[in-house]
Amino acid sequence: MAVETVAPAPLPTPATAPTGSPTEMSVAAQAQQKKNRIQVSNTKKPLFFYVNLAKRYIQQHDEVELSALGMAITTVVTIAEILKNNGLATEKKVLTSTVGMKDENKGRLVQKAKIEIVLGKSEKFDSLMDAANTAPEEDSKEKEQQC
Repeated sequence: MAVETVAPAPLPTPATAPTGSPTEMSVAAQAQQKKNRIQVSNTKKPLFFYVNLAKRYIQQHDEVELSALGMAITTVVTIAEILKNNGLATEKKVLTSTVGMKDENKGRLVQKAKIEIVLGKSEKFDSLMDAANTAPEEDSKEKEQQC
């Protein structure tokens, strides 16, 4: 009877700060960019989940990157328009491209449309968010006084 031994997994190496080389700087920039990226699906979460998440990301990072593939592109555009029309965000950048993905049914490479929209914090963002946050508190106080 043979006995199998399993080798221990190697320990992960600690992350180092970028030294300033162009490749390390771009990796650091991409890592920062990922923190404020929302990958939108039109089937997994409701529209206003993404709208509220984008507001929170804008609050924390001063900008948000919305990205989507295929059918979810319309959802991303709608989210961006809601934020812009409410005066919360300004459009910084819009990128479109195609991405090659393997079709699960046919097993071949299929080109899918991709969009990335970067929205920045508007000048009125903080005042609008403060007004929105104080309004529900006032409503609850009025209801308590009526009871």
